[in-house]
Amino acid sequence: MWALVALLVGSTSVALAQAQQRPLAVPPRGDAGNLRALPEAPGKKVVELQGLDKVTARTQKLVAPVGETTRFGTLEIAVNDCMVNTPEAPPEAVAYLTIVDHKPGQKEEKLFAGWMFASAPSLSALDHGVYDVRVLACTRAQASSAPSTR
Repeated sequence: MWALVALLVGSTSVALAQAQQRPLAVPPRGDAGNLRALPEAPGKKVVELQGLDKVTARTQKLVAPVGETTRFGTLEIAVNDCMVNTPEAPPEAVAYLTIVDHKPGQKEEKLFAGWMFASAPSLSALDHGVYDVRVLACTRAQASSAPSTR
């Protein structure tokens, strides 16, 4: 029995390591399960993000328009897409983000490129010593709302 448990744990670890090495790609819209684009409505499609500066322990809510770039500290966050669940499914917001760190005096470093899920922030999280970024929601902002930056 213990040999079976060891075999299962070992194969799970190998599968997890292989999955983490594969780059995340933007799936085609038709293959997204319950996820769909935000319904058409007035206003610009935006992703609500929460940024945490671990040094100062301050959080900041960011409104990042889809197709544009938002700054948070030394991070540049590009929002490529945002999807939500269908009304009959549990609430979910998913955003495809590309996060690049622009530390002063250093070469830019791509930290994250992939889908972030509002309901499971640790599933695909930004790994950074100073900052955390998580998705809160996908919504529409009125034309008078300006993106938040820091």
